[in-house]
Amino acid sequence: MTPSGPGRLRTGGLLAYAAPAFAFAMPTLPIYIYLPALYADKLGLGLALTGAVMLAARCFDAVTDPVAGLLSDRTRSRYGARKPWILGGSVVAAIGLMMLVFPFTEPGAFYLLTALVVLYSGWSAVMVPYTAWAAELSEDYDERSRITAWREAAGLVGILAAALIPVAVLAQGGDEAGGLQAVALVAVATGAVGLVAMARMTPNATSVIAERSAGFDVKRSVALLRQNKPFLRLATGWFVNGLANGIPAALFLLYLEYALAADGTTRGLFILVYFLCAVAAMPIWTRLSSAYGKHRAWCFAMILACAAFVCVPWIGPGGFVAFFIVCAITGAALGADLSLPPALQADVVDFHRLRSPTRDTGLFFAAWNLITKIALAVAAGAALVGVDLLGFDPKAPDDDGRLALVIVYALVPVALKLGAIALIWGFPIDRRRQALIARRLRSERSGQARASEAQEPAERAVGV
Repeated sequence: MTPSGPGRLRTGGLLAYAAPAFAFAMPTLPIYIYLPALYADKLGLGLALTGAVMLAARCFDAVTDPVAGLLSDRTRSRYGARKPWILGGSVVAAIGLMMLVFPFTEPGAFYLLTALVVLYSGWSAVMVPYTAWAAELSEDYDERSRITAWREAAGLVGILAAALIPVAVLAQGGDEAGGLQAVALVAVATGAVGLVAMARMTPNATSVIAERSAGFDVKRSVALLRQNKPFLRLATGWFVNGLANGIPAALFLLYLEYALAADGTTRGLFILVYFLCAVAAMPIWTRLSSAYGKHRAWCFAMILACAAFVCVPWIGPGGFVAFFIVCAITGAALGADLSLPPALQADVVDFHRLRSPTRDTGLFFAAWNLITKIALAVAAGAALVGVDLLGFDPKAPDDDGRLALVIVYALVPVALKLGAIALIWGFPIDRRRQALIARRLRSERSGQARASEAQEPAERAVGV
């Protein structure tokens, strides 16, 4: 199957590409919420040991992302560079997921570590090539936003499904372990269907066929990332915004319980509204990015989120209607956070390809995934430590502690997002420069580049 029009995917190919994201996203929420309680309490490992094992597995996960990116960049097959990794990694991840939720032996610490390592290894082998593939499916500035928006919307729907399935199981008299098992079974079943559709209907990346692979050189890979100034700027903005998103995520349930005085049902509705608005807003951000550019549309979303967060300190206990509005606005902004930065990252990879003849898309997206994980980990740790140092104690909450919780939850993210906006507002690769880069890449692939063009530095050629 080939793209329809200049750089535009046919609708069937786009849907097929996005479909597996539904299943890929489903295990994330249960693993973070239900799995620790299952192993620590129900299966008797204890909180400290379970936490230590999960941290050790995450450290291993930090290594597998770059390896997956480098190896998929160097893969050559009749099915393209990305599909074999996505399909193979999905099988490995499914095995790890089933090991976690259907333990076939007495699950001790070593069993949990093994299952998590299998799951995370498969996950890296899937997600790094999967996200990198989007950058190679089209060289069109706007089409890239469309591709990532469909993928991230499918992932958000998967997260919503994963949140609702355990609730349904509990309503039928089951327990949390049964809910986790149901999520795993649905994820594997829908993933198998989505992967078949993806393999059959989504085209291989055709924009990089003429490029060659470099050797497996870690020092060279690090140097490539450091030398790409647009990447460093975008990655720094992404990291700062990741901190801004991760802090309220880590404190969300604490804020709802101790500052807003929301019960369990209301807390679930807040989460539902948040994610539904993120999905609903995706088409809006795609249109705004077409009108104003991806980086400016992303900045608009961050400004919108700031406007919502600064109102939070004035919402008192029981202010549910006001906070539903905050959730709706920040959820809509999340749609831009998820869809636009990866599309900008694809433009950054084009700039790299203009300067280097080798395929390194997977490397750049592996670094992107790693930055995401580090930002979330740092945000969670800093948020919890910060509110503790400022005097919030969930065992004995007082007014000063609640005020500290609200400040860290709402106002610290605003300061961080303002920093991210300052970094991204003048991002150098806009629509015009990306078009220049794409035109020169096509010219070089066809062998039609003039000698003067071939010798002209990439930075000067596109004004970056």
